[in-house]
Amino acid sequence: MKLYPSHRPLKIPIIFSKQRFCATPKVSPQDNDEKAKDAQIISDLRLIVRGRQSWKVALNTAIFLKTHHVEEVLIQTLDDPRLALRFFNFLGLHKGFHHSAESFCVLIHALLNVNLFWPASSLLQTLLLRGLSPSEAFEALWKAHEKCKFHSSLGFDLLIQHYVQNRRAFDALMVFRLMRKFDCRLLPQIRTLSALLNDLAKIRQFGIVLEVFDEIVKAGIRPDIFIYTVVIRSFCESKDFVRACEMIHQMESNVAELNVVVYNVLIHGLCKNHGVWEAVEVKNGLVKRGLRADIITYNTLVLGLCRVEQFDVAVELMDEMIKLGFVPSEAVVTSLVEGLRRKGKVEDALSLVKKVGEIGLAPNLFVYNALINSLCKNGKFDEAELLYNEMESKGLHANDVTFSILIDSFCRRGEMDIALSFLSKMREAGIKVTVYPYNSLISGYCKLGNLCLAESFFNEMINNRLQPTVITYTSLLSGYCNEGKLHKAFRLYHEMTGKAIAPNTYTYTALISGLCRANMMVEAVRLFGQMVERNIMPNEVTYNVLIEGYCKDGNMVKAFELFGEMVDKGLVPDSYTYRSLISGLCSVGRVSEAKEFLDGLHRDHRKLNEMCYSALLHGYCKEGKIEDALRTCREMVARGIDMDLVCYGILIDGTLKQHDTRRLLVLLKEMDDQGLSPDNVIYTSMIDANSKVGNLREAFGLWDIMIGEGCIPNVVTYTALINGLCKAGFIDKAELLCKEMLVSNLLPNQITYGCFIDRLAEEGNMDKAVELHNAIVKGVLANTVTYNILIRGFCKLGRLEEAMELLVGMADNGILPDCITYSTIIYEHCRRGSLHEAIRLWDSMLNKGIMPDTLAYNFLIHGCCVAGELNKAFELRDDMFRRGVKPSKVTHDILARGNHSKNSYENVDQ
Repeated sequence: MKLYPSHRPLKIPIIFSKQRFCATPKVSPQDNDEKAKDAQIISDLRLIVRGRQSWKVALNTAIFLKTHHVEEVLIQTLDDPRLALRFFNFLGLHKGFHHSAESFCVLIHALLNVNLFWPASSLLQTLLLRGLSPSEAFEALWKAHEKCKFHSSLGFDLLIQHYVQNRRAFDALMVFRLMRKFDCRLLPQIRTLSALLNDLAKIRQFGIVLEVFDEIVKAGIRPDIFIYTVVIRSFCESKDFVRACEMIHQMESNVAELNVVVYNVLIHGLCKNHGVWEAVEVKNGLVKRGLRADIITYNTLVLGLCRVEQFDVAVELMDEMIKLGFVPSEAVVTSLVEGLRRKGKVEDALSLVKKVGEIGLAPNLFVYNALINSLCKNGKFDEAELLYNEMESKGLHANDVTFSILIDSFCRRGEMDIALSFLSKMREAGIKVTVYPYNSLISGYCKLGNLCLAESFFNEMINNRLQPTVITYTSLLSGYCNEGKLHKAFRLYHEMTGKAIAPNTYTYTALISGLCRANMMVEAVRLFGQMVERNIMPNEVTYNVLIEGYCKDGNMVKAFELFGEMVDKGLVPDSYTYRSLISGLCSVGRVSEAKEFLDGLHRDHRKLNEMCYSALLHGYCKEGKIEDALRTCREMVARGIDMDLVCYGILIDGTLKQHDTRRLLVLLKEMDDQGLSPDNVIYTSMIDANSKVGNLREAFGLWDIMIGEGCIPNVVTYTALINGLCKAGFIDKAELLCKEMLVSNLLPNQITYGCFIDRLAEEGNMDKAVELHNAIVKGVLANTVTYNILIRGFCKLGRLEEAMELLVGMADNGILPDCITYSTIIYEHCRRGSLHEAIRLWDSMLNKGIMPDTLAYNFLIHGCCVAGELNKAFELRDDMFRRGVKPSKVTHDILARGNHSKNSYENVDQ
């Protein structure tokens, strides 16, 4: 059979014609009347539809069939919508007939009238696939509705619902508005209106929701609880809680059966806008209305209380809901646990986790990670590890964040072995190690001074194709700076900037700190300037480091200039800033000014602590002003700052230097009354004081008490006793003590070996002294002090050539001589009368940037006076003034004797 394009009519047979199966006969002019033809076709077609003959056979002979023919047949078959649908589908599927929109709509209305919703919906979807606009679809439905005299609005409901289901709320709204425009009595069903309002609310068109609601009410439709719910939600979202409450009262009057959902909407709106206490009142009023709060009510209120940080009330409400058998949602538990944690109530958070765990609920991995992080920050590492194990037991597997937190925490604590064990667990779990654990490990090893392992992890990180960050580089270069390896630190800095990794405030602060510790203040200030030029803002630590550097250098003018600049920039000085300035003033002999500065800070209500006062106490004790120190202690306590072990240690050290046993005992008793016990620093100080004056019996007695109190001697303690034994000539006993020190896993340092070398040099046993020194050179323990001891020993024995060889050897071993090194040899040259050699060595010292002290000047001035070079002696005196070195009484005496001798010789000549 031939199928025609959709715009062409279909040919069908005339079943009641005698020439049914013959060619179409010639027609008379009367038969040209189109209406008559249409009527005949429609009549014949109607008989075919209702007849028993196969439609396929009956419609096999082709005649022209138009869309309005089908429309009329469908209208005449409305009494049997199923038959109409079958015929409609037959024409479309078997004859390729293109139905009109009106045919679709007639059938849609008819099917809906007999509750055949699914086929009606299918027909509507097929119709809309033709690309009809909402107004065109409505028009087609309206024409069919009016033509067939349908009374139901179900066809329009179906169209609105279709648009709602396809998230086309505005199209659905247009259909509703067209219904009202064409026939004010034509209204969608209540559930259709509810769906429309909900869809508008979903796209936050709350104003339109309220407009449509007004139209519904004006049309005389009685809203149901679902419409009230969406309207109340719209008022809440518009923050109009007065009208929301009014709507609640209206609903309570109009709706027979209330439910808790609408009240939950109001509670949610109030909680969202910080009206949590009003929300609680709504919840409490549910009982009067014959309703009970459900799980949504409780979850919403707990979240609302968390939002306003009322965590204690939230916990009480959660307890209430658990007792009622409700299981809080994961989001609620997570929010409450995290809120408690952020407020510092970690124990309460852990208690809550345990409580909800008993009902089979657990927070998510994020909360566990946050709790573990908080426990680690609070130093509760064992509890953090327990929580990690608990998390694993509940089926929550640790991720890279969990392991990063734990590794970082143990690295900060210095427990590198445990950190490495978690790194192994991380790898065993198949979790890729990120840059963060590597950064923690590198930082941890740098802080412990183990730069080899830090470098090893740095290289491993690069081999694993992980890009080091600014934190990685800063940690490593900070480690180099702490060890005095500035060349390595700056090499790393240039590598970092070469890779376009921008240094931050912490990077510059670490480098500036290293330069300050190396007394390279010019370079430190230059780097500080570069930092500011690059718009990297210094912080309090940066300023503190520079201020401390100037204070140690004795340049208090620059230190206080920086202090003022820091305050002008809005940075807040802290106890570290004040301590450096107080200590700096004391170091240049301006203790009284330091006291005035501290008192001024107290008057300005600045936050001071024990460190600030201990710096002042040290200044007083250094000058032997113990009474002033004790008076400051009393003021300190009166100002609410308790004495700590450091303060007592300073006072005890000052008292020991004055050999004031009575005051020492008073201080020790005072410590005991306050529940403080001497630590190894105080014991070492007392042992050292007794060892230096040869009171070895008392020193060893203190040693025994120290060990009995559980204080472990350190390298300094052993060295203090070894020094006393060496000075007393008991070198064999000193060696035994050194062996005991090694057994205790304590390695002797340069000072320890220096005690032995010094004793050997005193005894003139230079061969053994040199042998011991060579051994410590190989062990990289030799330093300027040990060389100075040997040089002094050789000079004392008149072996100047060997002393000079040691001076040259220092440079070969990378050890810089100091003023004592040069002044010792200069003195020996002067003693021998070799003034020329002494002056040559003096010039060499100055060329190397080594500042001579008063003693060095005195040695050379004395040599000049003895050699009769009085002019040179006075030139040196003038040079002292230029360099800011204060001449002593000895300096003036030497010059006076030299001048007197010259005058005496001149008188003899005359």
